[in-house]
Amino acid sequence: MEFTAPKVRRIAATAIFCLAAVSGHAAEVAINTSADEDLKDALRGGSLLIEQTMLEENPPTTAEILAAAQADYKRLLAVLYDNGHFGGAIAIMVDGREAASIPPVQPPNSISRVQINVDPGPKFRFGRTRIAPLAPETEIPEGFAEGQTASLGVLKNTVSAGIDGWRAQGHAKAALTAQDLTADHPARRIHAQMKLDPGPRLRFGPLVISGESDVRRQRIIDIAGLPEGKVFSSEEIRLSTERLRRTGAFSAVALTEGEEIGPNDTLPINAQITDAPKRRLGYGAELSTLEGLTLSAFWLHRNLLGGAERLRFDAKVSGIGGNSGGTDYRLGVRFERPATFNEDTDFYALALLEQLDEVSYFSQQFDLEAGIKRIASPERTYTLGLGLRTAKTRDAFGENKYTLLTLPLSAEFDYRDNRLNARDGFYFKANAMPFVAVSGSDNGIRTFVDARGYKTFGEARPVTFALRGQFGSVYGPDLSKAPADYLFYSGGGGTVRGQEYQSLGVPVGTDTTGGRSFVGLSAELRVGVTDSIGIVGFADAGYVGEEEFYDGSGTWHSGAGLGLRYNTAIGPVRLDVAVPTSGPDTDEDFQVYIGIGQSF
Repeated sequence: MEFTAPKVRRIAATAIFCLAAVSGHAAEVAINTSADEDLKDALRGGSLLIEQTMLEENPPTTAEILAAAQADYKRLLAVLYDNGHFGGAIAIMVDGREAASIPPVQPPNSISRVQINVDPGPKFRFGRTRIAPLAPETEIPEGFAEGQTASLGVLKNTVSAGIDGWRAQGHAKAALTAQDLTADHPARRIHAQMKLDPGPRLRFGPLVISGESDVRRQRIIDIAGLPEGKVFSSEEIRLSTERLRRTGAFSAVALTEGEEIGPNDTLPINAQITDAPKRRLGYGAELSTLEGLTLSAFWLHRNLLGGAERLRFDAKVSGIGGNSGGTDYRLGVRFERPATFNEDTDFYALALLEQLDEVSYFSQQFDLEAGIKRIASPERTYTLGLGLRTAKTRDAFGENKYTLLTLPLSAEFDYRDNRLNARDGFYFKANAMPFVAVSGSDNGIRTFVDARGYKTFGEARPVTFALRGQFGSVYGPDLSKAPADYLFYSGGGGTVRGQEYQSLGVPVGTDTTGGRSFVGLSAELRVGVTDSIGIVGFADAGYVGEEEFYDGSGTWHSGAGLGLRYNTAIGPVRLDVAVPTSGPDTDEDFQVYIGIGQSF
């Protein structure tokens, strides 16, 4: 259907905007249309000229205004077609001249007024509609039915739904082979008849790798895990792409379907990959009024043995000049091998040497651990390990040395829409670590659960409710024999804001030790003030008890406060100011917390 731009017949509404021309004078932009309110909004949203009126910085030049005016013919026509108006007329006048007639290479020296005239013409609706054949269980848009608005977008979405339905059944080469669109102008009806060709049901052929890589070809195939010989599935291609990307060994990964069908109805898949730099060195520094100075560094090798293995060394010194105990040290090395037992199961091994000089205890420990990580989906991850820990601790009960065999287990479910600034969804992580005492303790199990939920209402000024619950337990050894670094404390940014760091534990004479049970509750109300700035009201509460599970015999404390958020590309910058509201020690007036990302 060709578009022409005859003289506009009716003018029913006017909206005026301003563009800054290169001379510094304002160029007035007016849109005149007889369309209804919904179509007016769609036209305004589709106009590049009107979009430019929203620019507060770097206003467009005269040449850019002319270019936008000439681009608006197609853009506004697409809006009309998408809303069922196939007989409309558009005229864009630049200081009285039709924009389409002005040579782009000779723009006017100045532009004072642009007038967009849109006569939408009659609205068409669908008459007879049919698309066939369709795969079983294919759902086409509800708008593709007799009497509905004859939207070009609905037609496109209907074709896409039909093709996707066949592709989901393994017909990778399904395509639209014929379409018959007839306009009945007197009845204002569009009759649409479309024919699909499913093509043969295909199976995956080989993975064809192109691009130079230091990762061995067979390892690339193993990591991708493309099910050669199985029925074609777009989802399997997406999963294979994600597996290759998450190794970190490649800077670019693209999997595409082969153009030609192979022998026995197989479809080869092309893999274009580019290696990432093998080695990476990083370092950082943080300064906190509570914890003092923290220095950290790491060295990473992304392809240690030619199979996308990762080897990482980490070093960290924290608490330098701080008020949360003494100086802490951490030195660790971790090895990871992707696709070890199958494409979604990785192997890991680690060694960790650490010193913790906390307010209520001192610990020096050495850990060895090996295990597997199962990535069931992008949202669900499980780990199973076997470890050996030996430590020397000092707390309210004196000095202790212990050696444990451990079986760390975890399950993580992350259905947040954004990890650093969640607005909807939930997060759940459960850790369980049974341990067998070789010396210095008793057998037992340490568990910890972290559950979070988010719900947002409104768009212009969104309001987000965020809730968090934390639950911990050490079952088995009594308090005096439990590993000191396995016990729980409350207070500080990760538990109860407003209370001092690890200020709540279990009294032992004049000293304090950690508890065998812990409950942490947090609630936030996050309100968006502008696109960049938000305010937060929050309340936290924490419980620590001597018993293995919560029974109410322990102690609660709480805090509350207000926060400010400033959104950046890497997440919101967080500033929280909190005061203690209950608990045994509430002498401090307030605490201040600064960080990147929401508090939870």
